Amino acid sequence: MTIKKIHTLFDHRRRSFPGYTIQSFLHFFFFLLNFALVGCGHLKTTSSTSPSYTDPAATYIESCSKQFEKAQQIFLATEQSEFSPPADILAAINRLDILTYEPTGLASLYSNVHPNEFVRAAAEICEQKFTALTNDIRLSVPLYKKLIAVDPANLSPLDRYFLQRTRQLFELAGVGLDEESRRRISQLNDEILKIGQEFAANIRNDVRLLDMVYEDLQGLPEDYIVRLAFNTRGVIVTTNGPDYYPFMQYASNDAARKRMYTAFRQRGYPANKEVLHRLLQKRYELARLLGYQHFADYITVDKMIGSAANAAAFIERIDQIAKPRSDQDYAVLLERLRKIDPAATEVGDWQKTYLENLVRHEAYAVDSQEVRQYFSYQKVKQGIFDLVEDLFDVTIKPWKTPGWHYSVEAYEIRKGETLIGQFFLDMHPRRNKYQHAAHFSIREGVKGVQTPLAALVCNFPGGGDGAPDLLEHDQVETFLHEFGHLLHSMFGGNQPWMNLSGTNTQHDFVEAPSQMLEEWVWDAETLKSFATNSEGEVIPDALIEKMNAARKFGRGIFVRHQMFYAALSLNYYNRDPADVDVDRMMVELQECYSPFAYVDDTYLYANFGHLDGYSALYYTYMWSLVIAADMFSEFQTHGLRNKVVAARYRDKVLSPGGSKPAAELVEDFLGRPFNFQAFADSLKDDLKH
Repeated sequence: MTIKKIHTLFDHRRRSFPGYTIQSFLHFFFFLLNFALVGCGHLKTTSSTSPSYTDPAATYIESCSKQFEKAQQIFLATEQSEFSPPADILAAINRLDILTYEPTGLASLYSNVHPNEFVRAAAEICEQKFTALTNDIRLSVPLYKKLIAVDPANLSPLDRYFLQRTRQLFELAGVGLDEESRRRISQLNDEILKIGQEFAANIRNDVRLLDMVYEDLQGLPEDYIVRLAFNTRGVIVTTNGPDYYPFMQYASNDAARKRMYTAFRQRGYPANKEVLHRLLQKRYELARLLGYQHFADYITVDKMIGSAANAAAFIERIDQIAKPRSDQDYAVLLERLRKIDPAATEVGDWQKTYLENLVRHEAYAVDSQEVRQYFSYQKVKQGIFDLVEDLFDVTIKPWKTPGWHYSVEAYEIRKGETLIGQFFLDMHPRRNKYQHAAHFSIREGVKGVQTPLAALVCNFPGGGDGAPDLLEHDQVETFLHEFGHLLHSMFGGNQPWMNLSGTNTQHDFVEAPSQMLEEWVWDAETLKSFATNSEGEVIPDALIEKMNAARKFGRGIFVRHQMFYAALSLNYYNRDPADVDVDRMMVELQECYSPFAYVDDTYLYANFGHLDGYSALYYTYMWSLVIAADMFSEFQTHGLRNKVVAARYRDKVLSPGGSKPAAELVEDFLGRPFNFQAFADSLKDDLKH
């Protein structure tokens, strides 16, 4: 029995027996799933004469079922309870938040990374059930009436802010609408989650295989070539990150690079074209039902940016700031391309990374293949641990607990004897695993109740069995970026209210702490503490100086290309989907914002996973980068290893989690409101070089 059939039977049963309770439906579903697993031979049974065996899917299903039943029962009891004083409802809401968050977080993680296909399928359905329950809580009129009865004047500032944010969540969910509208909202939220899961799975499972011959591999590092799989026609190169990114940087065969680029931008296509249309339509209907002109206005209303119009204005402002430097960078790339092809009139998107690498090598004497010799995965990991321990006065130690795959490692962060939080590292590629880099929050910390638990998921070279594990320097940067999210969740995970804890801050601020931490991979003191080659030689000061000089090249191009992604994200959602031709809009926006023209037969929207998770909010990355640049100016002034500044940053920005509006957190750290100056100056300074 397939998972699709299980869904069909479950939905049919729910429609046919309206008197069933939610618990009955869930029991029936898990019965069907267990039945399917036994029938397919995946769920092992035991007898008195055979060794016991615990199937991971069965164990996970049982755990999810129990957690759901408990949370649903407490929700119903909370609806029916009277609270005296009325403010006691806040603790009850907090308990519901705690009960629903961890199962949802674990389900999201497992659906993306678990090696067992039945666990992944069950996790998707578990996520659907808990997300539906969370939506039911937010749409509960009895709970909202209890929240309205609370007098803010009698609360502490923190409790008052929690009350304000909680009311806002209920109101944005649509609790004030009539019963029929609330019912339709529940249906839409359920449909949107399922469509998003389908969109992500189509990307995750679509790994393209390209047959290459020796001539296609010219320029690639030897350790890259030796790990490739061979067939009768030559070698196989995949569109997975460890294959794709070095290929685009080093392969000198232009035609081969274009083939690789095209295959990479075809992932998820054609399936996700139709899936994206459904996603846009459902979110548009939801926004209209909630009283907004379109989904972009709805999703931005509680963010720092405030509205879709403000987001559009921000994109235009950044584009104009970056354009002079971008034009100069592009001219350098075109000049370098003409040394290869004198007839060239433009630089292709598939050529930019290769040409940038050549320019950095020739103009700045930075050889990327030389640089990568200093960045083995294990040394990078330990170097990041050492940096965090030194900067924030904590210790990171192995945590003895099983993971979901043999390559997954577990650690804990402590300050003295006090446990701050725990985390997993799932850092190497495998079949059917999430293909990019991300921080997954499994459990948000709550003061006096629980410590945070998170996972970093990446796709770096290595993973044991003698596999080469040399990282590109930008992969080291990615590692530290994701670790920035991790530190935010760990240090911020000590708030009394879960929805104000960890990374539960305004969404367009959440990337700022991670982007700021990237800066340390350019710091000589930091790099020299861990970057050594196979001979044990420390990365030279001269090479680090060259890397920093070369870093400035291409920055304008990067910023404008990011504005293309941001504009695509926003413009797909800031209108009626009936007016959206996803292909035409993609081409037009690339022509408007990116220095590089659209490449025929590529479909970015089909593999742009942020169109689901971030929806209209991809501008967040650059918005957060502006804030990160401003915050980093404090470290530039006082020293990157200044523990006083680091402690102030931890205490004013990270530890508060979402207990204040993000702009106030930044102002607490800087002593003034944030501004664009540091970011703009970085681009203007580039023009002098």
